[in-house]
Amino acid sequence: MAVRTARTAWNGTLQEGTGQVELTSSGVGTFDVSFPRRTADAAEGVTSPEELIAAAHTSCYAMQLSGVIGAAGGTPLALDVSADVTLTPDPAGGLRISAIALTVRGEVEGLDEAGFLEAAETAKATCPVSKALTGTTITLDATYES
Repeated sequence: MAVRTARTAWNGTLQEGTGQVELTSSGVGTFDVSFPRRTADAAEGVTSPEELIAAAHTSCYAMQLSGVIGAAGGTPLALDVSADVTLTPDPAGGLRISAIALTVRGEVEGLDEAGFLEAAETAKATCPVSKALTGTTITLDATYES
């Protein structure tokens, strides 16, 4: 199986420093990161580890759900997946990702609503990124669109 690589170059202190995350394996982009922007309400054009986790989770989940639907005899026509990753203070000190809320809207042929909802839950449990984030509460809001 493949190994994917990203790297971050950071300069300065936590509060005043800045960095750049590079998606090294794919070469598709380099993105600015900043701790003050990470914890602020507005990102203002700067990404964060939490946003990158959300991106990883939605893409992994969409792929996994597509496979689970296919294995159940359905055909996914359109899947729209979003993830809200919540960063909060950790009672033990520092910060922690306390919750991830996945939302999926799916248009599927060959499965009824119950079959889609079952596939959505199975994909949440079996997506490799969900498995990697088992220390976090992950919720799912799934809607079947006919």
